[in-house]
Amino acid sequence: MLKEQFDILSYLDERKLKNILKLRTSYLMSKWTKKLQHRGRPFSISIEPTTACNLGCPECPSGLKKFTRPTGKLQLEMNQKIIDELHKELLYITYYFQGEPFINRNFLDMVRYANQHKIYTATSTNAHFLSKENCEDIIDSGLNKMIISLDGLDQKTYETYRIGGKFDTVYEGMKNLWETIRKFKKSPHVIVQFLVFKSNEHQLPDLKKWMQQFPGFELRIKSAQFYEYEDGNDLMPENLNYSRYKKIGDKFRIDNELSNSCWRLWSSCVFTWDGKLVPCCFDKDAEHIAGDLANESFESIWNGEVLNQFRSTVFSDRSQIEICKNCSEGSKVWM
Repeated sequence: MLKEQFDILSYLDERKLKNILKLRTSYLMSKWTKKLQHRGRPFSISIEPTTACNLGCPECPSGLKKFTRPTGKLQLEMNQKIIDELHKELLYITYYFQGEPFINRNFLDMVRYANQHKIYTATSTNAHFLSKENCEDIIDSGLNKMIISLDGLDQKTYETYRIGGKFDTVYEGMKNLWETIRKFKKSPHVIVQFLVFKSNEHQLPDLKKWMQQFPGFELRIKSAQFYEYEDGNDLMPENLNYSRYKKIGDKFRIDNELSNSCWRLWSSCVFTWDGKLVPCCFDKDAEHIAGDLANESFESIWNGEVLNQFRSTVFSDRSQIEICKNCSEGSKVWM
């Protein structure tokens, strides 16, 4: 974690620092005065390489193919337009929203373009595309951080949630990446993320030992999000210490206070594959589109009426917004 923070700070310059101070100051003033004010531009964004995915995870709209919005792949031109308009203040890009990024064959070229503009880059993958050739391309692209989803230590456990996935393929991909990093002595920060479900919680005692074969890879054990949780969920772990939900009476509630404020609405935003701007990563089906970069400038969207009205609603009564009700801003991470 500390190395990641130092790596990000190495991309900070005077202009980006001043921008972050503007954002933070205006956010705190809005909280204190209850009067909306917004200064600065996002220092962190997410860009969606594609909505397509090779898996069918039951708590993922991409895996379930349940989007009502259009599906597709980010084009190089849209990636360039986003970066060209935002790069002077931009510190961090997460190339992930929905879908599996490596399905977009131009994904790593997009990462290269961001790094040419001195922006820290990260992504999240199910690790089914980590061939030796792709791993060398990852190193060459300059990708700074990669999260690998690993939710089981054998095929039976893994496929309970990662439906259609192959544990052996993931394991082989992890080995390919680790060996490529060792060969070139240059690497992204690799995080192996283990979401805790009822199906895999029994493997937690063996997980640290299993990870020892990948020295340098960071392990993070994290609670999982569920869309249907009030009456429980078959995937929910029995040990509720590994859950982001707590039982109150006969109902489950998210174990996170829903305060009427949100720093994300000042500091960041999300771009769908076709250039639509949505307020955050919980708007998976793009129900709150603030604007379309294909037809509008970023400045007009970021400071526009639609997004400011969304910010105002969050500050007055956040419980009115459905995507906020399952927000994991305070979700549990154990390591």
